[in-house]
Amino acid sequence: MNNLVKKINKLKKEKQAVILVHNYQRPEIYKVADFIGDSLELAKAAAKTKAKMIVFCGVDFMAESAKILNPNKKVFLPVLEARCPMANMVDIEGLKKLQKKYPKAVTISYINTSAETKAHSDICCTSANAVNIVKNIKAKQIIFVPDKNLAAYVQSQVPSKQIIAWEGFCYVHSRIYLDFINKAKQIHPKALLIAHPECPLDVIDLADKVASTSQMIEFAKKSSAKEFIIATEMGMVNRLQQEVKNKKFYAAGGVCMQMKKNYLENVYECLKNEKNEIFVPEKIRIKAKKSLDRMLKV
Repeated sequence: MNNLVKKINKLKKEKQAVILVHNYQRPEIYKVADFIGDSLELAKAAAKTKAKMIVFCGVDFMAESAKILNPNKKVFLPVLEARCPMANMVDIEGLKKLQKKYPKAVTISYINTSAETKAHSDICCTSANAVNIVKNIKAKQIIFVPDKNLAAYVQSQVPSKQIIAWEGFCYVHSRIYLDFINKAKQIHPKALLIAHPECPLDVIDLADKVASTSQMIEFAKKSSAKEFIIATEMGMVNRLQQEVKNKKFYAAGGVCMQMKKNYLENVYECLKNEKNEIFVPEKIRIKAKKSLDRMLKV
C-alpha cells in the first residue's frame, strides 16, 4: 500500500493534480488526499483550486459539483459506478409539477443531487448549512429535495417556514434506528451522541449534537467528553479517530457501499490514464452553478 501511495503522490506532482476526499472514504484514501472534508468544504476547495486536474474521491454528484464550479479544470471520478442513490430519487418532471403546484415556493436542492436537479433549483445547501440557508431565504414556502429527513430537521429548526419535502432519503442514515441508538447508549453510558441531520427525527431528538461530518470533528475536539456515539456512515469513525486521537468513537451507522467503491488502485489508474473524466452539459452547468454560487455566498 505504501508503494502505491508513493506512486500516486508522484503522479499528482507530475500532472499538477489535486485529490479531494470525502470523510466517508476508506482510511487508505486519506493517505493521498490534498483535502479531506464534508460536501460544503469540498465544494469550496474545488471552486478555489489552482490545480490542472481534480480527482474526486467520493460519489458522482460531488465530482459533478466540482466541474460545475470549476469548469476549466479536468475533473475525474476514480469509479464511475460510485453513485448516490438518494441523488437519483429526484425526477425532473415530478419536480416541475411540484414547483407549478407551489409557485411562490423557493426550491432548495441538497448538494446530494444531480447537476440537472441543481439546474432546476434556486439555491443549494449541504447538511452543514441547510438551516442557515432556509433562515436566510425570504420566501415562506420551501420545496426541499431530495432528503425528507434533512427537510424534517430543518423544519424543526425553522418552524416559521413551510417545508415541502421530497420523499427521498439516504439508505444509510434512514436505517439508523432509535432502538439501536438506545442500545448503544446502554453499552456506552458515558458517550455523547452526535447525529447527522440526515438521521430520522427521533434519533436527532436524542442527540447531544446534530452536525455535518466536519462539524462532528470540531465538536469532538472542543468537547470535554471522552467518548462519542457517531450516528452517520460508519467510515466517519476512522476520520474522527485520525483527527481526535485521545478520544473514543463508536459507529452507530452502516456502510455506504457507493462511497467505499474507491480504492487506491482506482485512484492510481485514474491519475495515470486520466480515466473517467466528468462532463456536464454547458446549458445545465450554467444554471446549476447559479444555485451553488448562491449557497457559497450564504
